[in-house]
Amino acid sequence: MPVYTYRCENCGVEFERQQTFTEEPLKTCPECRKKALRKIITPTRVIFKGSGFYATDHKSPSGDSTSKKSESKEGPSAESKPTSSEGSTA
Repeated sequence: MPVYTYRCENCGVEFERQQTFTEEPLKTCPECRKKALRKIITPTRVIFKGSGFYATDHKSPSGDSTSKKSESKEGPSAESKPTSSEGSTA
């Protein structure tokens, strides 16, 4: 259900209310009891993560922050360690 923000044009109070799409908009202010409420149009916050539309859809382990932490705790990888032939001079 969407959350709508209302502001009273009489007393200036601003509040949010969770309502269904089919509910009628509120008209009476809960503070001053006058019929001066107006819906405030606010931008919707959408977060896109990963390749899926939602953060939980087909989440790949590459985007998982716990896998990155476990790699750093293990120390340097085998690729960064010099081998015996690289470390010695001939």
